[in-house]
Amino acid sequence: MVVDEGLQAFGQDPWWVVGLKVLLIFVTLVLLTLFNIWWERRVVARMQHRIGPNVNGPFGLLQSLADGAKLMFKEDIMPKAADKVVFVLAPVLAVIPAFVTFSVIPFGPEVSLFGERTPLQLTDMPMAVLFVMAIASIGIYGIVLGGWSSGSTYSLLGGLRSSAQMISYEVAMGLSLVSVFLYAGSMSTSEIVAAQKDLWFGLVLIPSFLIYVVSMVGETNRAPFDLPEAEGELVGGFHTEYSSIKFALFFLAEYVNMVTVSALATTLFLGGWRAPFWIDEFWAGANEGYWPVLWFFGKVLFFIFGFIWLRGSLPRLRYDQFMALGWKFLIPIALVWTLAVATLRVGRTEGWFSGDNVPVVIGVVVVLLIGLFFIGGGDKETVADYVAAQPQPGAFPTPPMPAGGAVRGAAAPLVFDSPARMTTVAGEEA
Repeated sequence: MVVDEGLQAFGQDPWWVVGLKVLLIFVTLVLLTLFNIWWERRVVARMQHRIGPNVNGPFGLLQSLADGAKLMFKEDIMPKAADKVVFVLAPVLAVIPAFVTFSVIPFGPEVSLFGERTPLQLTDMPMAVLFVMAIASIGIYGIVLGGWSSGSTYSLLGGLRSSAQMISYEVAMGLSLVSVFLYAGSMSTSEIVAAQKDLWFGLVLIPSFLIYVVSMVGETNRAPFDLPEAEGELVGGFHTEYSSIKFALFFLAEYVNMVTVSALATTLFLGGWRAPFWIDEFWAGANEGYWPVLWFFGKVLFFIFGFIWLRGSLPRLRYDQFMALGWKFLIPIALVWTLAVATLRVGRTEGWFSGDNVPVVIGVVVVLLIGLFFIGGGDKETVADYVAAQPQPGAFPTPPMPAGGAVRGAAAPLVFDSPARMTTVAGEEA
């Protein structure tokens, strides 16, 4: 087997260096989770003209730690109808993959760690990005099994919603990464970072970047895509029946997943640990030593702030709107964009864009875009169409009235016969 030269630096560390890296990644993710919870509460409070946590510790920084300690000592309730084994294992299945995915995320270049020369990355492999996608998909099992094992209808519905949502948006997310692989010529995270030395893929592949950003919000079940936890109809979603440390594990998994998708976006689209704004042009040491760790986490926190901003700004979508966004827009656009990028790469190799061929290629692209604009428009549903599609009195789901009209004094059933008006169905005697 031929070993890629870019991967030779991995797998050579002594055991204590590997153990130290694992410990540092675990501690970093836990501390970052505590900070992100505090930061989210402070930012949303500022958006809503409130104060937020400010009592425990300086600026309230220890509030998240206090909340975690409270959850640790709360009573752990086991529902009577729950499948006890699966009920206990579900939070573990959700939180472990969230930590494992960070094993292939590069934090910086090679550095000297207690006299040992080693890259600031636990490991790497030729299919590292696919490894991240595969491990992240295992977390879906924890959510689905948690909802199913609770023995609650609402929890089951939340788990089913989450499975459909995460699978749907994983498709769009995977398609958005294909163009990155085509440009980088590799699926190794360290080599993708190296390929962005001159120009970030987030600037070259803007459609892929935007599709990934939308998909990562849906993948992590965050507002405005937090449909599995919609309080209006599902109480708390798949973790309604959980309490104490088990609920804390689900909470931890959600925030670690936010960091994971943000770190992956940083690695694939924003140059990874490389200095932003091309600082290295006038500062030679910007991408050396431990400085790249600062650039990396700065970019990650930029995405985390985006999550918080969305939560404080946008209302929750309807479930049908959310699924239509994924299947009718993101996935088709990602497919067309992937085809366009593949054609561009082949064209550069074959010399299609040299000389007199450039105007022809531009003309073909413009014609295709105009055609897609007119063909893909479709007819939009009007208010009259909506009203006509509503059930008529006596039809499902409105039950028929008893013989002889409504019972005197009984409440008349409500029927939505227009988007903005409710009417009652009752006999003249009522």
